[in-house]
Amino acid sequence: MSNLIVDAARNKIFFTLIIDENIYTCSHENSKINFERMIILINDFLKSNKSSISKINAIYVNRGPGSFAGIRNSLAMIKALFLTKNINYYCFSFNDFVGLNDVKYEDVPNLCEKFNIKKNLINPNYLS
Repeated sequence: MSNLIVDAARNKIFFTLIIDENIYTCSHENSKINFERMIILINDFLKSNKSSISKINAIYVNRGPGSFAGIRNSLAMIKALFLTKNINYYCFSFNDFVGLNDVKYEDVPNLCEKFNIKKNLINPNYLS
């Protein structure tokens, strides 16, 4: 089972790849150029960890609160992957995990299941 977590809502763009018990992470500057290259950054990240889009079972994307541009671009990219590759996605917010402190990216898939986060539903939460 391979899960990809994408978070562009914060001050950096974070990717986490979970393959069985292995966890890989990377971050990039939160910038317009990187938003435009996000799929390239993801492909490079997956390749560097001997994986690919076709091996991903589910994608988890942070829907905010946070950067409008980061959230908009990450959600658009994830929706495109769903439409073209039929990869289910879950839009989460760390605010969804009420009562939990210090949630790590690798916890997100299990927490989405525990808190009944619906798949393939977009509900962004932008900061004003």
